[in-house]
Amino acid sequence: MARILAVDDEQAMLQLIRRVLEKDGHACTLVSDAAAVLNMNFSKYDLILLDVMMPGVDGFSLCRQIRSRVDCPILFLTAKTQENDIVQGLGFGADDYITKPFGMAERRARVNAHLRRDMREKKNSFSISGVVFQLNAKEAQADGQKLPFTKGEYEICEYLALHHGQTFPREQIYEAVFGYDAEGDSSVISSHIKNIRAKLAACGLSPIETVWGVGYKWV
Repeated sequence: MARILAVDDEQAMLQLIRRVLEKDGHACTLVSDAAAVLNMNFSKYDLILLDVMMPGVDGFSLCRQIRSRVDCPILFLTAKTQENDIVQGLGFGADDYITKPFGMAERRARVNAHLRRDMREKKNSFSISGVVFQLNAKEAQADGQKLPFTKGEYEICEYLALHHGQTFPREQIYEAVFGYDAEGDSSVISSHIKNIRAKLAACGLSPIETVWGVGYKWV
């Protein structure tokens, strides 16, 4: 079951969306006021459906404003079929377009296809505190840009982020990242943390907290 947010100013369309998607076991949150979406918590949704032609805040504008806070597919529902309209919408961060009028089978198929693809991608990545970790590539990103971590810095960040909320002393971090047999001193962790913080601060992020006398944790 996926959690889907549907935004459309027409109540009849919202109810139709709910009936169609609930057939596949999805839970739908329906919103008819696009402006109200701006302050929502998007982390609990697996996919967002946006109507383009809405009064006040249209779908294009809404997508542009929320894209940086959304870590799931966004699909437009629209009667606009001109190529430049489609290109414009995708440029705002949408993942796909479903043009009106559309068949219910097509809508279900497109939604489920995006959910499957997103699930596959998320198995190899996770996002926390504004940082996206690509586990296979051993890379971290913020605001779509690769963070310039060294291999050791990335490993420290990944270890703390995977255990977010837990505090670890320098010795435990050192052993987890560099191994028991590594030749070095755990005090090097403090220097790595300093460099990591500087690189994250350049993106306006500060997820690593010092617990004095104990160690560090990702918050």
